Amino acid sequence: MEKPESRSRIPDIARLAGVSTATVDRVLNGRGHVRGATAQRVLKAAAELQYLPEEDLWKSMRPPPMEIVFLIPAGTNRYLHMLADTIGYATDALLPFNVHCRVNTIDSFDPDGVAAALRHHGQRVQGLAFMALEHPKVRDAVDALVERGVHVITLISDVSNSRRAAYVGMDNRAAGRTAGMLMGRFIGPRSGPVAMIAASRHYRGHEDRELGFLHLIQEQFPALQLVGVREGRDDADTNHRLALSLLRQYPNLVGLYNIGGGAEGVGRALKACRTEQPVVVIAHGLTPDTRALLIDGTLDAVINQHPQTMILNCARIFSNLRDGRNATSGVEPMRISIVLRENLP
Repeated sequence: MEKPESRSRIPDIARLAGVSTATVDRVLNGRGHVRGATAQRVLKAAAELQYLPEEDLWKSMRPPPMEIVFLIPAGTNRYLHMLADTIGYATDALLPFNVHCRVNTIDSFDPDGVAAALRHHGQRVQGLAFMALEHPKVRDAVDALVERGVHVITLISDVSNSRRAAYVGMDNRAAGRTAGMLMGRFIGPRSGPVAMIAASRHYRGHEDRELGFLHLIQEQFPALQLVGVREGRDDADTNHRLALSLLRQYPNLVGLYNIGGGAEGVGRALKACRTEQPVVVIAHGLTPDTRALLIDGTLDAVINQHPQTMILNCARIFSNLRDGRNATSGVEPMRISIVLRENLP
């Protein structure tokens, strides 16, 4: 037999809790401006009078969600587009963390612009995550936000000596060494020049990948000649021009490491300049473009970090910080995933 529907009303709750009906209305509708102890009395009274279903009562007892903004670099980097899309799709997965996330794009290569964006968006949120540019102005902006009580996380690329709460992303030095090992093994006994294209050395993450790659090649494969790094700002068309220039300058090129985004531009250049010997190409970020390049054999390997894991790690860290726990409690370090044509997900 079903229980009879409760006939309790807001005045009944107000009498039982010893407060005004206006206070009851504010508590049950989440309008705030009510002391915590008073709100608990109201909710306890509502529960005793069976005024709300258990699920609605639980929602009323939850604090407002933590407001978080992700500042994602603008441009043509398909992996970063996927990361931004993942934030939008992850609403259900983020519910347990009681956070509300939104995304804004910024010009990530302009330190003044990045610092201004940090200050601007930091006024409206409790947490902020962004792909950091290594620059004193950016570091100072981060520290100023932290001083005001805003929790800051760096994403994919860190900024040194700042007061940010945590870094979420792969170990970029290890990723560069991994790329170097793959490059040397795939090239095999051949010798010749190996080139690199990065977005910008002002990304600490890209600088770390470059150094890891350089050191591994020098240690393990001394027959390979490193010809320096070009900066393509993660733009596919710029990377296309840089790769064409490298292929013409070094007709015996045996390897190319694309440290950042824009691998599709590199792929177009390789298809346009068919060389006598194969060029081993290692890239970052599994996207529809790099997937297609793996399938047709233009890319040999992609080093990947899963966008979904990154966003969930950020949400958990922000939740930890809000609740006074250690920032990385329960957070798994980002794993480096090596994707080949034969193991495409």
